[in-house]
Amino acid sequence: MRLSRDRDFYKSFVSLTSVIALQNLITFSVNLADNIMLGGYSETALSGVAIVNQIQFLLQMLAMGTTNGMAVIASQYWGKRQLQPIKRVFAVVFWLDLTIGIVFMLLGFFIPQQLCSILTNEAPVIAEGVKYLKVICFSYVIFALTTVLLGTLRAVEVVRIGFAVSALALVVNVFLNYALIYGNFGFPELGTQGAAIATLISRIVEFTVVAVYALFADKRLRLRIRDIFFVEKSYIKDYVKSGLPVGLSSGSWGVAMAVQTAILGRLGASVIAASSIATTILQVVSVFAYGTGTSSQIIIGKAVGAGKTDKVKEYSRTLQVLYLIIGVLSGLVLFAVKNPVLSFYNVSEQTAKLAGDFVIVLCFVVVGTAYEMPALGGIVGGGGDTKFVLYNDIIFMWCIVIPTSFLSAFVFKFPPIVTFACLKSDQITKCIVAIFKVNRYKWIKNLTR
Repeated sequence: MRLSRDRDFYKSFVSLTSVIALQNLITFSVNLADNIMLGGYSETALSGVAIVNQIQFLLQMLAMGTTNGMAVIASQYWGKRQLQPIKRVFAVVFWLDLTIGIVFMLLGFFIPQQLCSILTNEAPVIAEGVKYLKVICFSYVIFALTTVLLGTLRAVEVVRIGFAVSALALVVNVFLNYALIYGNFGFPELGTQGAAIATLISRIVEFTVVAVYALFADKRLRLRIRDIFFVEKSYIKDYVKSGLPVGLSSGSWGVAMAVQTAILGRLGASVIAASSIATTILQVVSVFAYGTGTSSQIIIGKAVGAGKTDKVKEYSRTLQVLYLIIGVLSGLVLFAVKNPVLSFYNVSEQTAKLAGDFVIVLCFVVVGTAYEMPALGGIVGGGGDTKFVLYNDIIFMWCIVIPTSFLSAFVFKFPPIVTFACLKSDQITKCIVAIFKVNRYKWIKNLTR
C-alpha cells in the first residue's frame, strides 16, 4: 500500500491532531481532577457525580454530534474557500444546540432525582447525584454554545483557541475544586455541590473567552452576532440531509452510554466508581486517538470540497496506517500508567481492583477505537457518507452490545469484568466494517452547493 508523500498533508495532520489532542487532554484532565478529588472526599460522591456525568455525556454527544455534522458540510465549503455558506450552516446548528442545552437544563433542574434513578438504584449515590445535577445543569446551555462556536472555527482550521480556553478552564476548575470540595482558602466545604459550582464557573469563563475571540479577534471566518439570525430554509434542508445523521449517531451513542451506566449501576456502587475511574484514565491517554477523528474529518472534507478525489484516496490509505500506530502506542501507555494513576485514588480495595481489571480490558479496546472511530467518523463521515455512520452505530450498539451486556449482567450473572468487556466489544468488531467500507471509496460525496 503506497502512502502519501505530501508534506502539507502530514503537516496539517500533525498540527490539527496535536492541538485538538492537547485540548482534549486538558478537558479530560478536568474530569480526572474531579474524579481524584471527589474520590478522596467520598466514594459515594464519586459515584453520584459519575452517574450525572452520563447525563452530561449525552448532552455532549448531542451537541458535539450536531456540531460535527455541521463541520462535515463546512469543511467542504472551506475546501472551496466559500465562507458565507459556512455562516449559514452555523446559524442552523446554533439554534439547534441552544434548544438542546435548554431542554437538558430544565430536565436537570426540575426532575434530577428521576433522572439519577434511571441510572442506579443506590439511594446514597442518587442523593449525591441530585446535589451535583441541580447546580451543573446551568452549565448545559453554556457548554452547547461553546461547542458550536469552537466546532465552526475548527472547520476552517482555527484550532488553537480551543486549546487556550481549555487550559484556562482547567486552571479555574482545579483551583475551585480544591477550594470548594474540601473548604480550603477560607471557602465553605461543599463536597459534591462544590465540584458542580467549580465546573459551572469554568464553563462560563470558557464561553466568554471563545465568544469574544470568535466575534472580535478571529480574522478568518469573521462571525458576527447578526449571523445567527440568518437561518435559510435551503441550508436547513442541507443540514437535515447530510449533517443531522452525525448528530443522531452521537445522540444514539450518548443514550447507549447511559444505558450501559444503568446496567453497571445495578451491579453496585463500587462497579460504578471503578468504571468511572477506568474510563476517565482511558480518555486522558487516548486523546491523540480521538484527535485524529476531528482532524481527519477536516482534511478529508476539505479535499472532497476542493474536488481532489485522488488525494482523498491517498490520504485515506495513509490515515489508516497512522490510526493503527497511534492505537498500539495508546494501549501501551495505558498499561504503563495504570498502577501509578490508580494509586492516587482513595477508594476501597474492591473498587481499585475492579478499576485495574477494567483498564486491562481498555488496553486492547483502545487499539480498535483508535482505528474504527476516525476511519468511520473522520474519513467516511468527513467524505460525505454520514448516513452510513449512523446506521452502523445503531446496528452494533442496539442490536449487539446492549443485548449481550444485559444477558451477561442479569441473566447469566457473569462477573462485572465480563459485562464490562461486552459493553466495549463493538470497538473491536467495528474495525472489520471500517476496513471494507473505507477502502471501497463509495463514501466520497460532495455536499456543497
